[in-house]
Amino acid sequence: MSIDQLADQVEQAMRLANTTTPSSDGNTSSAPGPALPPQLAMNRNKTVDEVLADLNKSPLFMTEMEEDNDDIAALQALAYEGSPLENAADFKERGNECFKVRGYKDASEFYGKGISVLFLEERKRARGEVTCHPETKEPDSEDEIRSQREMLESLYVNRAACHLEMQNYRSCWTDCAAAIRLNPRNVKAYYRSARALLAVDRIEEADDACARGLAIDPESKSLRSVAESIVKRAQTLAELKRKADAREAQKQRRALLLRTALAARGIATRTTEQPPEMEDAKVRLVPDEDDAASELAFPTVLLYPLHLESDFIKGFQETHCLEDHLSYIFPLPWDKEGEYTLGGVTCYVETKDGGLIKMGKKVPLLKVLSGGKVEVVDDVVKIFVVPTGKAEGWVKGFKEKRAAEKGKR
Repeated sequence: MSIDQLADQVEQAMRLANTTTPSSDGNTSSAPGPALPPQLAMNRNKTVDEVLADLNKSPLFMTEMEEDNDDIAALQALAYEGSPLENAADFKERGNECFKVRGYKDASEFYGKGISVLFLEERKRARGEVTCHPETKEPDSEDEIRSQREMLESLYVNRAACHLEMQNYRSCWTDCAAAIRLNPRNVKAYYRSARALLAVDRIEEADDACARGLAIDPESKSLRSVAESIVKRAQTLAELKRKADAREAQKQRRALLLRTALAARGIATRTTEQPPEMEDAKVRLVPDEDDAASELAFPTVLLYPLHLESDFIKGFQETHCLEDHLSYIFPLPWDKEGEYTLGGVTCYVETKDGGLIKMGKKVPLLKVLSGGKVEVVDDVVKIFVVPTGKAEGWVKGFKEKRAAEKGKR
């Protein structure tokens, strides 16, 4: 696959990502989807030198490079035998041995020691100091300095490989960025940084790194494979976003329909600061939440206050009455005295002001909720069920308790 073909795939994926999606009112939205990074296409007609000259505009290398750490000054106290280049080469060899047997952590540490030795030399030169061979005290030649920088570049790229294997993705791409600062033509650094960035879905930066590497080596199978993975992942993310947007639009549309249905019926609702956990139980339109002609159904708790028991009805429809539900709930397994029968109980609903209204067992729920005296709190309708012979005493106690609570406020 050529660079042009990869670029065409990116452009096709971009068109997919920008495909219009339904809006909440059913019309199509012209807002673009998550745009794929067009770096491969942008680089199509550029020379390698032009791509490298544009490196400072790369989002990865503009934002992710960390400032040099002065803590390495502690290394000045270390006395290694031999030159910095020899020591670094020794650390690299040890690191390579560990890497071959998948000892990535140990390999990373050896590479890091080599980096520290050579980075110290680079720091000295950056301050205008002349670096010298520790034994002969002769100033380092141009060849020596060039070899040190090539070794440092290699150590950064090797440590990046360790980080990639250990899934330390940020450390991987920062090491790659350091290598590219030393040599903007290091294809391995572009490849490994692209893989690390792709692993955390930083698609734009992954594409940027991959495109720059391909500009240097268009025939790199590894980079071409990553480029194809970037296109596929970007398409996947675009599709995931499209579905998420569609779900959110549906959620908003259903919420609007529900609010409209409640308002049209004159049903008051209120939400407290700590609503109960009810999993997926909620006020909803049934059988179709997207159809305004559907009925309202309410999560309902039947409370038996004299026995501290309760039953839960997930969907008490507005046209249903208490008799519809009590007929299958009774008899109650804990009712040893047989007090709770369809004809032997009286039911109540609490009003907004803390009072009680009697709820007939043949009265539709809508009539109770739309009368203006009752509100649905936290999406739950609460109905008190009391044996008729004990109802008067319970009502008196309930009102006294509410009055006492109001007096404390």
